[in-house]
Amino acid sequence: MSDGKFDIEDIKRRMAGAVSSLKTDLAGLRTGRASANLLDPVTVKAYGAEMPLNQVATVSVPEARMLSVQVWDRSMTGAVEKAIREANLGLNPITEGQLLRIPLPELNADRRKELVKVAHKYAENQRVAVRHVRRDGLDVLKKAEKDGDVSEDEHVKLSDQVQKATDAAVAEIDEAVAAKEKDILQV
Repeated sequence: MSDGKFDIEDIKRRMAGAVSSLKTDLAGLRTGRASANLLDPVTVKAYGAEMPLNQVATVSVPEARMLSVQVWDRSMTGAVEKAIREANLGLNPITEGQLLRIPLPELNADRRKELVKVAHKYAENQRVAVRHVRRDGLDVLKKAEKDGDVSEDEHVKLSDQVQKATDAAVAEIDEAVAAKEKDILQV
């Protein structure tokens, strides 16, 4: 669509990207179990740049309520520990040389409700992204109709396709956030 031509497949791809982004964000939200994805949102200031944690260390799950982070470069251990503490995930790493052990505290009811709010915020951000894609698609369609490239009937038909794609993407977002909410609230 960047070239000004209407492409429903491009619109669907961009909407699927928003859904995929939400699923990645939700994977980083903690439930009662340890998951290596929990540290996905963590970025480390390393070698003069912000880098994802998985580019400077290996994350593993040795126990159900413990994460282990093996830092590859000993000089980065402090930066990794600081990044994990400042990621606002409620985690407190214990450093043992180049290895960081991160015990996962029990989630209390307040923290669970907080995580549900965060999940809903992520979902709303992606719904907005989907609506932006819809708006972009409809703008291109309006311009095409004005320029005489698309008939009025074709415009109505394609607008309907864009709306159906939007509804499908929003439904998928709602499903994903509902599943995550259920997962978070499960004791």
